[in-house]
Amino acid sequence: MADTPLSDYRSVVAAIDARGVEWDFDPSLDRMADLVDLLGSPQRAYPVIHVAGTNGKSSTARLIAALLRERGLRVGLYTSPHLVTPRERIAIDGEPIGEEAFVAAYADIAPYLPLVDGKHPVRLSYFEVLTAMAFAAFADAPVDVAVVEVGLGGSFDATNVADGQVAVVTPVALDHTRYLGDTVEEIAAEKAGIIKPGAVAVIAQQSVAAAEVLLRRVAETGAAAAREGIEFGVLSRDVAVGGQQIAVRGLHGVYDDVFLPLFGDHQSSNAATAIAAVEAFASGGPTPGEVPLEAATRVAPGETYTGGAEGQLDPALVRSALAKAESPGRLEVVRSGPAVLVDATHNPAGMAATVATITESFGFTRLVGVFAGAADKDLAGVLDQLEPVLAELVVTRNSSPRSMPAEELGELAESVFGPERVHVVASLDDAIDQGIALAEETGEFQGAGVLITGSVVTAGDARTLLRADGRS
Repeated sequence: MADTPLSDYRSVVAAIDARGVEWDFDPSLDRMADLVDLLGSPQRAYPVIHVAGTNGKSSTARLIAALLRERGLRVGLYTSPHLVTPRERIAIDGEPIGEEAFVAAYADIAPYLPLVDGKHPVRLSYFEVLTAMAFAAFADAPVDVAVVEVGLGGSFDATNVADGQVAVVTPVALDHTRYLGDTVEEIAAEKAGIIKPGAVAVIAQQSVAAAEVLLRRVAETGAAAAREGIEFGVLSRDVAVGGQQIAVRGLHGVYDDVFLPLFGDHQSSNAATAIAAVEAFASGGPTPGEVPLEAATRVAPGETYTGGAEGQLDPALVRSALAKAESPGRLEVVRSGPAVLVDATHNPAGMAATVATITESFGFTRLVGVFAGAADKDLAGVLDQLEPVLAELVVTRNSSPRSMPAEELGELAESVFGPERVHVVASLDDAIDQGIALAEETGEFQGAGVLITGSVVTAGDARTLLRADGRS
């Protein structure tokens, strides 16, 4: 299909899809640098908060955007991958751009795509085109600030043509080892590439190996570091109905009595990281070591703060923003009686956090899993994490061509769960039905649950199926 402006939304999506699969990664910024140069460098038309990491980066990016919007700023949010439609990736003012705006963004960049394609041995990828569209759409809006999530890695990710005023790195673990390296140190080095000279690096809790690499990059670039557990962190958290109640020590203040409608210790950490990132953006930088985490003075619940230390946010604003937080496809409850949860987790470290959250926040007496994942992922490691909390497991495949065939996945699952606990079903739709039926076998609907997980595609497919046929 020719790279010309197209008026029809489906045709535009088809033109982008024709550029190949998203996971076909060629490590170079040359194509993207040439494209944004031809476009007039739209990524420099607004300040950027750049978010990388293995787990939690989408949730953290959404929380950052919510806090910025609550401050009255017009915010562009670029995330990936999408659950249902590519329009989800490019959001302005908290909403995915519409079909007309999506077509317009493509029309803005389409004349330049053949020029860049002809200059390089590898043409612009699916992800590079969408990233350029996001940068162009944000400049056209215009937005006051863009929150940009890395697609894969950091150093050579298409988003890294932008220089983040604040660079956020969420927890780093083994994932995408084919492209990023076989060790946490190698992967952390790739993620660290988003930390630029003069930036503030907001670093979530890391393993020692990852932290050493990230802090070395901070020293090399002369950036300022704000570390979870040292300059900022979660002071307290309690399980609450529909989420959790948290208190956070930020870089410049304490935010108490905050309700977060997301589950798990990892989401409270994501919220603390988001608060620190917005404080750093608001103030131009942290003051490391100014007040030790353990010596923080708490803010009285309900108090509205409008002055004080430079960079401190109004606690009432923080409470309001986080109370409305959403993270679709991340332990999202999409049905009750029995409860059906959809979760996009696809690596062992992420699944360990999911299992811990289920154990802490949900009182299931019987939990059945529905699982489909990509063949190039460590599915054995993911299943190992899941095994202790599932009574039975239904394995299937999702709509992605990367999905492991159901029979092959069944053999892998049987080696972890034993054959008596594993059921192989050809389609995800039928697998969901069987998972619900298995959960209901005891007749105790209040204690029964279904967890649909294994990949972002699985989560997106499940959300569509459950809502399209009225089962939600």
